[in-house]
Amino acid sequence: MKANRYVYGETLLELAKKDPRIVVVDSDIRSGLGYVDFIQEFPNRYFDCGIAEQNMCSIAVGLASSGLVAFAGTFAVFTSMRALDQVRNGAALYDLNVKFIGSHAGLETGQDGATHQSVEDIAIMRSIPNMKLLAPCCPNQTKALVRLMVDTPGTFYIRFGREKSEVRYSEDTDFLLGGSKVLREGNDVAILTFGRMVDIALEAAEELAKNEGVQCRILDMYSLKPIDVDAIVRAAKETKGIVTVEDHSIIGGLGGAVCEVVCTMCPTRVRRVGVNDCFGRSGTMSDLYALYGLTSDHLQEEVRTMLRNE
Repeated sequence: MKANRYVYGETLLELAKKDPRIVVVDSDIRSGLGYVDFIQEFPNRYFDCGIAEQNMCSIAVGLASSGLVAFAGTFAVFTSMRALDQVRNGAALYDLNVKFIGSHAGLETGQDGATHQSVEDIAIMRSIPNMKLLAPCCPNQTKALVRLMVDTPGTFYIRFGREKSEVRYSEDTDFLLGGSKVLREGNDVAILTFGRMVDIALEAAEELAKNEGVQCRILDMYSLKPIDVDAIVRAAKETKGIVTVEDHSIIGGLGGAVCEVVCTMCPTRVRRVGVNDCFGRSGTMSDLYALYGLTSDHLQEEVRTMLRNE
Protein backbone atom coordinates (compact mmCIF):
# COMPACT_ATOMS: atom_id res chain seq x y z
CA MET A 1 0.00 0.00 0.00
CA LYS A 2 1.14 3.52 -0.81
CA ALA A 3 -0.51 6.93 -0.83
CA ASN A 4 -1.52 8.01 -4.33
CA ARG A 5 -0.02 11.46 -3.74
CA TYR A 6 3.43 9.93 -3.33
CA VAL A 7 2.94 7.69 -6.35
CA TYR A 8 2.07 10.81 -8.34
CA GLY A 9 5.40 12.44 -7.39
CA GLU A 10 7.39 9.30 -8.22
CA THR A 11 5.66 8.89 -11.58
CA LEU A 12 6.21 12.52 -12.50
CA LEU A 13 9.94 12.11 -11.90
CA GLU A 14 10.04 9.03 -14.14
CA LEU A 15 8.22 10.86 -16.91
CA ALA A 16 10.35 14.00 -16.55
CA LYS A 17 13.49 11.99 -17.25
CA LYS A 18 12.11 11.26 -20.71
CA ASP A 19 10.12 14.44 -21.35
CA PRO A 20 11.99 17.74 -20.94
CA ARG A 21 8.74 19.70 -21.22
CA ILE A 22 7.61 18.65 -17.71
CA VAL A 23 7.97 21.27 -14.98
CA VAL A 24 6.59 21.47 -11.44
CA VAL A 25 5.16 24.58 -9.80
CA ASP A 26 4.67 24.13 -6.07
CA SER A 27 3.10 25.96 -3.13
CA ASP A 28 5.07 24.61 -0.20
CA ILE A 29 3.91 20.98 -0.41
CA ARG A 30 7.10 19.36 -1.69
CA SER A 31 7.00 16.59 0.91
CA GLY A 32 3.24 16.11 0.71
CA LEU A 33 3.38 15.40 -3.02
CA GLY A 34 6.65 13.49 -3.10
CA TYR A 35 8.67 16.13 -4.97
CA VAL A 36 11.94 15.74 -3.01
CA ASP A 37 13.61 13.44 -5.54
CA PHE A 38 12.32 15.55 -8.44
CA ILE A 39 13.95 18.63 -6.94
CA GLN A 40 17.28 16.85 -6.56
CA GLU A 41 17.17 15.56 -10.13
CA PHE A 42 15.76 18.68 -11.83
CA PRO A 43 16.29 21.74 -9.62
CA ASN A 44 15.86 24.08 -12.59
CA ARG A 45 12.48 22.58 -13.47
CA TYR A 46 10.98 23.04 -10.01
CA PHE A 47 9.45 26.36 -8.92
CA ASP A 48 8.34 26.84 -5.31
CA CYS A 49 6.01 29.78 -4.83
CA GLY A 50 5.52 29.31 -1.10
CA ILE A 51 1.99 29.40 0.28
CA ALA A 52 0.69 31.46 -2.64
CA GLU A 53 -1.62 29.23 -4.65
CA GLN A 54 -2.88 31.94 -7.00
CA ASN A 55 0.69 32.87 -7.90
CA MET A 56 1.51 29.18 -8.38
CA CYS A 57 -1.27 28.74 -10.91
CA SER A 58 -0.40 31.95 -12.76
CA ILE A 59 3.22 30.86 -13.11
CA ALA A 60 2.09 27.43 -14.34
CA VAL A 61 -0.08 29.15 -16.96
CA GLY A 62 2.91 31.21 -18.13
CA LEU A 63 5.12 28.15 -18.40
CA ALA A 64 2.44 26.21 -20.30
CA SER A 65 1.94 29.09 -22.72
CA SER A 66 5.65 28.74 -23.53
CA GLY A 67 5.23 25.14 -24.63
CA LEU A 68 5.90 23.32 -21.36
CA VAL A 69 3.73 20.81 -19.49
CA ALA A 70 3.20 22.42 -16.09
CA PHE A 71 2.07 20.50 -13.01
CA ALA A 72 0.67 22.74 -10.28
CA GLY A 73 -0.76 21.31 -7.11
CA THR A 74 -1.57 21.65 -3.45
CA PHE A 75 -4.46 20.68 -1.18
CA ALA A 76 -7.60 20.21 -3.29
CA VAL A 77 -9.47 22.86 -1.32
CA PHE A 78 -6.89 25.51 -2.29
CA THR A 79 -6.33 24.42 -5.90
CA SER A 80 -10.05 24.45 -6.64
CA MET A 81 -11.14 27.50 -4.64
CA ARG A 82 -8.36 29.87 -3.60
CA ALA A 83 -6.85 29.78 -7.09
CA LEU A 84 -10.08 29.30 -9.04
CA ASP A 85 -9.81 32.53 -11.02
CA GLN A 86 -6.34 31.59 -12.26
CA VAL A 87 -7.43 28.02 -13.00
CA ARG A 88 -10.41 29.17 -15.03
CA ASN A 89 -9.26 32.33 -16.77
CA GLY A 90 -5.59 31.47 -17.06
CA ALA A 91 -5.51 27.80 -18.01
CA ALA A 92 -8.94 26.39 -18.87
CA LEU A 93 -10.09 29.33 -20.98
CA TYR A 94 -7.31 28.54 -23.45
CA ASP A 95 -7.09 24.79 -22.68
CA LEU A 96 -3.42 25.17 -21.85
CA ASN A 97 -1.20 22.26 -20.86
CA VAL A 98 -1.56 22.83 -17.12
CA LYS A 99 -2.20 19.78 -14.97
CA PHE A 100 -3.73 20.83 -11.65
CA ILE A 101 -3.31 18.56 -8.65
CA GLY A 102 -5.83 18.37 -5.81
CA SER A 103 -4.25 16.43 -2.97
CA HIS A 104 -5.66 15.65 0.50
CA ALA A 105 -9.18 15.70 -0.97
CA GLY A 106 -12.41 15.02 0.90
CA LEU A 107 -13.02 13.99 4.49
CA GLU A 108 -10.01 11.73 4.17
CA THR A 109 -7.90 14.72 5.22
CA GLY A 110 -9.20 14.02 8.72
CA GLN A 111 -7.89 16.08 11.61
CA ASP A 112 -7.19 19.16 9.48
CA GLY A 113 -10.92 19.87 9.64
CA ALA A 114 -13.43 21.64 7.43
CA THR A 115 -11.06 24.35 6.19
CA HIS A 116 -8.83 21.73 4.55
CA GLN A 117 -11.43 19.10 3.58
CA SER A 118 -12.44 19.73 0.00
CA VAL A 119 -15.94 18.34 -0.52
CA GLU A 120 -16.77 20.79 -3.33
CA ASP A 121 -13.81 20.54 -5.70
CA ILE A 122 -15.34 18.10 -8.18
CA ALA A 123 -18.48 20.22 -8.55
CA ILE A 124 -16.36 23.31 -9.16
CA MET A 125 -13.87 21.78 -11.58
CA ARG A 126 -16.49 19.74 -13.44
CA SER A 127 -18.37 22.93 -14.33
CA ILE A 128 -15.38 24.61 -16.00
CA PRO A 129 -15.26 24.26 -19.82
CA ASN A 130 -12.22 22.41 -21.22
CA MET A 131 -11.41 20.88 -17.82
CA LYS A 132 -10.69 17.14 -17.77
CA LEU A 133 -11.16 15.54 -14.35
CA LEU A 134 -9.61 12.30 -13.02
CA ALA A 135 -9.80 10.56 -9.64
CA PRO A 136 -7.67 7.43 -9.14
CA CYS A 137 -8.34 4.82 -6.49
CA CYS A 138 -4.99 3.05 -6.26
CA PRO A 139 -1.25 3.40 -6.99
CA ASN A 140 -1.14 1.68 -10.39
CA GLN A 141 -4.14 3.64 -11.58
CA THR A 142 -2.49 6.86 -10.39
CA LYS A 143 0.62 6.05 -12.44
CA ALA A 144 -1.41 5.42 -15.54
CA LEU A 145 -3.52 8.55 -15.18
CA VAL A 146 -0.49 10.80 -14.65
CA ARG A 147 0.95 9.38 -17.89
CA LEU A 148 -2.40 10.00 -19.56
CA MET A 149 -2.30 13.66 -18.52
CA VAL A 150 1.18 14.11 -19.98
CA ASP A 151 0.22 12.42 -23.24
CA THR A 152 -3.07 14.33 -23.63
CA PRO A 153 -2.93 18.05 -24.44
CA GLY A 154 -5.06 20.44 -22.42
CA THR A 155 -6.09 21.38 -18.91
CA PHE A 156 -6.58 18.62 -16.31
CA TYR A 157 -7.48 18.28 -12.66
CA ILE A 158 -6.63 15.10 -10.76
CA ARG A 159 -7.66 14.57 -7.14
CA PHE A 160 -6.64 12.05 -4.52
CA GLY A 161 -6.69 11.71 -0.76
CA ARG A 162 -4.07 11.66 1.95
CA GLU A 163 -3.91 8.04 3.13
CA LYS A 164 -2.41 4.86 1.66
CA SER A 165 -4.40 2.87 -0.90
CA GLU A 166 -4.55 -0.79 -1.84
CA VAL A 167 -3.54 -1.96 -5.32
CA ARG A 168 -6.64 -2.68 -7.39
CA TYR A 169 -5.22 -2.90 -10.90
CA SER A 170 -2.20 -4.51 -12.55
CA GLU A 171 0.57 -2.28 -13.86
CA ASP A 172 -0.38 -2.94 -17.49
CA THR A 173 -4.05 -1.94 -17.14
CA ASP A 174 -5.13 0.66 -19.69
CA PHE A 175 -7.21 3.66 -18.64
CA LEU A 176 -8.88 5.93 -21.15
CA LEU A 177 -10.06 9.49 -20.80
CA GLY A 178 -13.84 9.18 -20.55
CA GLY A 179 -13.65 5.55 -19.45
CA SER A 180 -14.57 3.49 -16.40
CA LYS A 181 -13.83 0.01 -15.08
CA VAL A 182 -16.21 -2.74 -13.98
CA LEU A 183 -14.72 -4.17 -10.78
CA ARG A 184 -17.60 -6.52 -10.05
CA GLU A 185 -20.43 -7.81 -12.20
CA GLY A 186 -24.04 -7.80 -11.03
CA ASN A 187 -27.52 -6.90 -12.22
CA ASP A 188 -29.41 -6.14 -9.00
CA VAL A 189 -28.04 -2.67 -8.20
CA ALA A 190 -25.18 -0.73 -9.74
CA ILE A 191 -22.82 1.07 -7.36
CA LEU A 192 -20.87 3.84 -9.07
CA THR A 193 -17.91 5.31 -7.24
CA PHE A 194 -14.26 6.43 -7.43
CA GLY A 195 -11.17 6.95 -5.29
CA ARG A 196 -11.19 5.80 -1.67
CA MET A 197 -14.85 4.77 -1.88
CA VAL A 198 -13.98 1.93 -4.28
CA ASP A 199 -12.82 -0.06 -1.24
CA ILE A 200 -16.08 0.66 0.60
CA ALA A 201 -18.19 -0.30 -2.41
CA LEU A 202 -16.40 -3.60 -2.94
CA GLU A 203 -16.71 -4.49 0.74
CA ALA A 204 -20.44 -3.70 0.73
CA ALA A 205 -20.99 -5.72 -2.45
CA GLU A 206 -19.22 -8.77 -1.05
CA GLU A 207 -21.26 -8.64 2.17
CA LEU A 208 -24.54 -8.29 0.29
CA ALA A 209 -23.69 -11.20 -2.00
CA LYS A 210 -22.56 -13.46 0.84
CA ASN A 211 -25.38 -12.72 3.27
CA GLU A 212 -28.36 -11.84 1.05
CA GLY A 213 -27.57 -13.05 -2.45
CA VAL A 214 -27.71 -9.50 -3.82
CA GLN A 215 -25.38 -9.02 -6.78
CA CYS A 216 -24.11 -5.46 -7.15
CA ARG A 217 -22.27 -4.16 -10.18
CA ILE A 218 -19.31 -2.01 -9.09
CA LEU A 219 -18.11 0.68 -11.49
CA ASP A 220 -14.94 2.65 -10.87
CA MET A 221 -15.74 6.02 -12.47
CA TYR A 222 -12.14 7.28 -12.45
CA SER A 223 -12.83 9.71 -15.32
CA LEU A 224 -15.32 12.17 -13.89
CA LYS A 225 -15.15 14.51 -16.89
CA PRO A 226 -15.59 13.38 -19.56
CA ILE A 227 -17.66 10.69 -17.88
CA ASP A 228 -18.45 7.26 -19.29
CA VAL A 229 -21.99 7.88 -20.48
CA ASP A 230 -22.35 4.45 -22.09
CA ALA A 231 -21.45 2.66 -18.84
CA ILE A 232 -23.99 4.73 -16.90
CA VAL A 233 -26.73 4.04 -19.44
CA ARG A 234 -25.98 0.30 -19.36
CA ALA A 235 -26.17 0.36 -15.57
CA ALA A 236 -29.50 2.17 -15.75
CA LYS A 237 -30.93 -0.33 -18.25
CA GLU A 238 -29.54 -3.55 -16.78
CA THR A 239 -30.08 -3.05 -13.02
CA LYS A 240 -32.91 -2.06 -10.69
CA GLY A 241 -31.26 1.25 -9.88
CA ILE A 242 -28.01 3.11 -9.26
CA VAL A 243 -26.32 4.07 -6.00
CA THR A 244 -23.46 6.57 -6.16
CA VAL A 245 -20.98 6.92 -3.30
CA GLU A 246 -18.26 9.55 -3.02
CA ASP A 247 -16.06 11.37 -0.51
CA HIS A 248 -17.51 14.64 -1.77
CA SER A 249 -20.74 16.59 -1.54
CA ILE A 250 -23.74 14.89 -3.12
CA ILE A 251 -24.31 18.22 -4.89
CA GLY A 252 -22.44 18.51 -8.17
CA GLY A 253 -20.17 15.50 -7.76
CA LEU A 254 -20.46 12.00 -9.19
CA GLY A 255 -24.05 11.70 -7.99
CA GLY A 256 -24.99 14.87 -9.81
CA ALA A 257 -23.17 13.81 -12.97
CA VAL A 258 -24.91 10.42 -13.02
CA CYS A 259 -28.31 12.04 -12.49
CA GLU A 260 -27.67 14.38 -15.41
CA VAL A 261 -26.99 11.40 -17.68
CA VAL A 262 -29.89 9.19 -16.66
CA CYS A 263 -32.42 12.03 -16.65
CA THR A 264 -31.68 12.79 -20.29
CA MET A 265 -30.91 9.33 -21.65
CA CYS A 266 -32.38 6.52 -19.55
CA PRO A 267 -34.42 7.50 -16.49
CA THR A 268 -33.94 5.29 -13.44
CA ARG A 269 -33.81 5.67 -9.68
CA VAL A 270 -30.58 7.02 -8.23
CA ARG A 271 -29.59 7.21 -4.57
CA ARG A 272 -26.64 9.48 -3.75
CA VAL A 273 -24.33 8.69 -0.85
CA GLY A 274 -21.85 11.38 0.15
CA VAL A 275 -21.50 14.52 2.22
CA ASN A 276 -25.04 15.83 2.52
CA ASP A 277 -24.69 19.59 1.93
CA CYS A 278 -22.58 20.32 5.00
CA PHE A 279 -19.00 20.96 6.00
CA GLY A 280 -16.70 18.36 7.47
CA ARG A 281 -15.31 18.21 10.98
CA SER A 282 -12.01 17.34 12.58
CA GLY A 283 -11.41 13.66 13.35
CA THR A 284 -9.82 10.49 12.06
CA MET A 285 -10.75 9.34 8.57
CA SER A 286 -12.60 6.29 9.92
CA ASP A 287 -14.55 8.33 12.47
CA LEU A 288 -15.55 10.90 9.88
CA TYR A 289 -16.60 8.26 7.40
CA ALA A 290 -18.79 6.69 10.08
CA LEU A 291 -20.27 10.08 11.00
CA TYR A 292 -21.14 10.98 7.40
CA GLY A 293 -22.34 7.53 6.32
CA LEU A 294 -19.41 6.62 4.08
CA THR A 295 -19.24 3.04 5.34
CA SER A 296 -19.97 -0.43 4.06
CA ASP A 297 -22.91 -0.84 6.45
CA HIS A 298 -24.55 2.39 5.37
CA LEU A 299 -24.01 1.61 1.70
CA GLN A 300 -25.56 -1.83 2.14
CA GLU A 301 -28.65 -0.21 3.64
CA GLU A 302 -28.89 2.18 0.69
CA VAL A 303 -28.85 -0.80 -1.66
CA ARG A 304 -31.59 -2.53 0.37
CA THR A 305 -33.67 0.65 0.25
CA MET A 306 -33.26 0.74 -3.50
CA LEU A 307 -34.41 -2.86 -3.84
CA ARG A 308 -37.43 -2.17 -1.63
CA ASN A 309 -38.46 0.62 -4.02
CA GLU A 310 -38.41 3.13 -1.17
